[in-house]
Amino acid sequence: MKKILVIHGPNLNLLGERETSVYGTTTLVDIDQKLMKIAKEKNVELVSFQSNHEGAIVDVIGKARVDGFSAIVINPAAYTHTSVAIRDAVSAVALPVVEVHLSNIYKREEFRHQSLIAPAAVGQISGFGVESYVLGLLAAIGIINER
Repeated sequence: MKKILVIHGPNLNLLGERETSVYGTTTLVDIDQKLMKIAKEKNVELVSFQSNHEGAIVDVIGKARVDGFSAIVINPAAYTHTSVAIRDAVSAVALPVVEVHLSNIYKREEFRHQSLIAPAAVGQISGFGVESYVLGLLAAIGIINER
């Protein structure tokens, strides 16, 4: 069975209670449950990881291939715009990585318009709320099924 790692970056543990006008009222638990259901239907094992710490995210990406993952779906959150370390880990891991965002980062503050991660990822999906994660997961499953 193929395995996909879903990484949630900083402050995503606060979904459902922070900036609901931007991120909605869905919690991280709700997102993970929805993704787990889809993964089960597609016969894929899904592991979810959330951290507010850049180094922890870099570590889990760096070990992903050794840990048997076939792809990564990542919402780097604020690290999207600031973390060369996460970008380099994505580039180095030699797995397909799909970047996702709940909000449309290009409709927000100008500093959010650039993703350091996107050039190292196979693609980016943003602006569709929880469906960004769903689309990202389906894209990752499609990619690994083609291999």
